[in-house]
Amino acid sequence: MSEASPEEHYFTADPSVPFQRKPVVAQVWGHRLRLDSGSGVFAQGRLDIGTAALFRETQPPAPGRILDLGCGYGVIGLAIATLVPQAEVTGTDVNERAVLLANDNAASLGLTERYRAVPPSAVAADATYDEIWSNPPIRIGKPALHALLLTWLARLRPDGRAVLVVGKNLGGDSLQRWLGEQGYPTRRTGSSKGFRVLESRR
Repeated sequence: MSEASPEEHYFTADPSVPFQRKPVVAQVWGHRLRLDSGSGVFAQGRLDIGTAALFRETQPPAPGRILDLGCGYGVIGLAIATLVPQAEVTGTDVNERAVLLANDNAASLGLTERYRAVPPSAVAADATYDEIWSNPPIRIGKPALHALLLTWLARLRPDGRAVLVVGKNLGGDSLQRWLGEQGYPTRRTGSSKGFRVLESRR
């Protein structure tokens, strides 16, 4: 099967395209991370432009329990774990290859004690988080995206926040309004190259 439409594959549990690792050098908050991406995983061989916008428009979070939602090969969560030594980061993704790559990247960076990637079903039912960071999978469709966000934002601690990056042309402004209507007051904290960086609170 060709990779002409990677969106078909990156949010499935077991992509059918042949697996091939591709190295990525990512600039994150002024630091360089060397990671492996792979076929069938979001943004193979590159740092996604939305994720790059997220790094440009934010600073690393305070120490705490962090969820990297839709972690892909792990760049957001691993950047946090690298630059915030007291952070305990969980990455989660439905894509088995993404989970594998994220954990392998954590091992290569010496971060396995503070970063772990798991499928959603392996996240403890009572786990809560100080912060959730995500470049969410907009292309799964609005109903599925809304269900995903409501499921995980409910795990924020009372004073917690979520930091999301969403393309303006993919509904970033309407998502901001919708999150507020669901009880998560949301403000735009940055805008870069057609992307909105949003901060949602309980």
